[in-house]
Amino acid sequence: MSSYGKEPTCEEIRQTKIYKDWAMSEEEYEHACKILGRLPNYTECGLFAVMWSEHCSYKNTKPVLRKFPTKGPRVIQGPGEGAGVVDIGDGLAVVFKAESHNHPSAVEPYEGAATGVGGILRDIFSMGARPIAVLDSLRFSSLDNARTEYLFKEIIHGISGYGNCIGIPTVGGEIAFDESYQGNPLVNVMCVGLMKTCDLKLGRAAGAGNSIIYVGAKTGRDGIHGATFASEEFDTTKKSKRSAVQVGDPFMEKLLLEACLDIITTCPDELVGIQDMGAAGLVSSSSEMASKAHMGMELNLDFVPQRETHMTPYEMMLSESQERMLLCVAKGHEDIIIQICKKYSLDAVKIGEVCEGHQYKLYHKGKLVADIPVDALSENAPVYENESREPQRIAQALQEQYTPCFTDAVQTLKNLLATPTIASKKRVYETYDTMVRTSTVVGPGSSAAVIRVRGTNKALAATTDCNARYIYLDPFVGGQIAVCEAARNLVATGAQPLAITDCLNFGNPKDPEIFYEIKESARGIGDACSALKTPVVSGNVSLNNETNGHAIMPTPMIGMVGLIEDLSHITSSHFKKAGDVIYTLGTTHADFNGSELQNLECGRVSGKLFAFDLEAETHNQELILHAIKDGFVSACTDVSEGGLAVALSECCFEHGVGATVTLDMHTPCIFAETQSRFVLSVPADKRPAFEQAYGAQFKQVGYVTEEAELRITTLDEQLSVCIDELKCCWETTISRHM
Repeated sequence: MSSYGKEPTCEEIRQTKIYKDWAMSEEEYEHACKILGRLPNYTECGLFAVMWSEHCSYKNTKPVLRKFPTKGPRVIQGPGEGAGVVDIGDGLAVVFKAESHNHPSAVEPYEGAATGVGGILRDIFSMGARPIAVLDSLRFSSLDNARTEYLFKEIIHGISGYGNCIGIPTVGGEIAFDESYQGNPLVNVMCVGLMKTCDLKLGRAAGAGNSIIYVGAKTGRDGIHGATFASEEFDTTKKSKRSAVQVGDPFMEKLLLEACLDIITTCPDELVGIQDMGAAGLVSSSSEMASKAHMGMELNLDFVPQRETHMTPYEMMLSESQERMLLCVAKGHEDIIIQICKKYSLDAVKIGEVCEGHQYKLYHKGKLVADIPVDALSENAPVYENESREPQRIAQALQEQYTPCFTDAVQTLKNLLATPTIASKKRVYETYDTMVRTSTVVGPGSSAAVIRVRGTNKALAATTDCNARYIYLDPFVGGQIAVCEAARNLVATGAQPLAITDCLNFGNPKDPEIFYEIKESARGIGDACSALKTPVVSGNVSLNNETNGHAIMPTPMIGMVGLIEDLSHITSSHFKKAGDVIYTLGTTHADFNGSELQNLECGRVSGKLFAFDLEAETHNQELILHAIKDGFVSACTDVSEGGLAVALSECCFEHGVGATVTLDMHTPCIFAETQSRFVLSVPADKRPAFEQAYGAQFKQVGYVTEEAELRITTLDEQLSVCIDELKCCWETTISRHM
């Protein structure tokens, strides 16, 4: 603003370079001038800045994302819309997507997390799907830090507060801890919805003369430049950007949800297109809808519902006020839509119309305040090919091999179970309503969440997963593992993995070493998705996750959904009864680099990441799924952080049983994190048929016992510990901070 409190003139913008405050470079400003053939005014400059932010344009990652496999026989809608849509048969489709709300949650943790939930819900129901489940993926620094403990509590309360109020169950997720997230927590939220395939709606503003209707909450000054804020790193020496954080209203969202689904199902011909006003608010939804339909658009901002006085075009267009939707409605049918919205006590106002040509024009108080080629804001944003260089730590790690140094295996197991990343998150998910809508079959605490598909004999399984320590040591292999571990979670539940969504959380892409992490982990994700036939159907990129120049660990979170064809196939991870036979699948090696044990003993991870066999992974997943469908498996879990000893312990906790096993390995290897492994149990009476069907592919290692004791015999020693002692270690860590 100028010293007179007025918007700067075009020339003042050029001289003062105010656009830099909006994360717009000089080169980008000059490019905008070239597109327009003149200097952009204040509003136009703001539109370019927000639409060309990484959060909206993916300008630093498009070359990487284009290499993802995105098609498949079940894929109805891939990336490019509000969410991915996958066919599950019977005229039904599952709709899902994940989004990040990292920066807002660091500044205002409750509202940041709450509006993250609200935003991802709108992505789902704007497609015509009813949201049926929410999952999260969270990262924090040490809970012993007072600031981190505050962030942890408020973020959890924000997720539960929004989800519980709107009545969507939070059914699963993951939480991990590392010092790299100090000052920059990660809040990734995934939503899963169900729809009839015939109800699918896309974000298109087609047909000259058709009306653009604004529906939902009034526009305020909250969240202005939220998208550019999400595209910058933190600097604790600068003023906190609380104005860039939105404020949510789950009760308004519930009304908006029901109104939109009502319109989509009862007015399929009248409703041409629909899109959520999410990141970058009104400008992103309107310009993207026009661009995707290859049309122009004119908006009259005098008609935009406002909850604050004297709002400028710049403020109205860039506001990220929540609970708003933009509809394209066939000319002459506006009243039908408006009357439905009135039934839900929602504002519904015509603010513009679709036009011939390709210009995006905004009017305010009778004046043309913006006139930009619509594709310049969306499809034709700058794209950068960044330099990539292998981090020095990876080049130096080729010969590094961590060797465990503990002397007491039982105490080490207790210590591992008490680490925040492994420890029970029960006190967290107890704050969530996991059963609302009564379709949750398996909730938090098992390998994956399972939600019944009502009216069928099917269910959906969903999970979120990523081990950032593996990515840190080897981005390519770590990327493969992130996808495969998510798939193992689903397979262990009896589900066939269908597709993935992602949240790619990294530091500054202009740093060649960080861009190497982005590029290589994406290559690994793509390879694994191709091998598992799980295309990428939606996702989100969150870059510049740095505080004072220190980046987070690379964290490309994978959200995955699978289909359970028959409810009888649903399998949980908990041992059921004494006498059941315990088997393992997969070979264990001395794989400790990047492990929870290494981090426990050394306070960090280092060295070369262990080898990973994608072919063995796919083979083992297929075996598990066949065994479950054949009716042999009573419990199943994948082996992940902490290794076999942790997996066996956790299988015993739910029903208070024990386990006696003999493992053909040296004691340290019970904590190894070799991939592609499962632990499962088979009822004793099914053992002969199971072994006849599968031969020696599964290794019988022991039995579930009535006595609640974990007994492990290795090549070196015999270990014995009470299950209650282990469970106490596992349950108390997070509880102390809640």
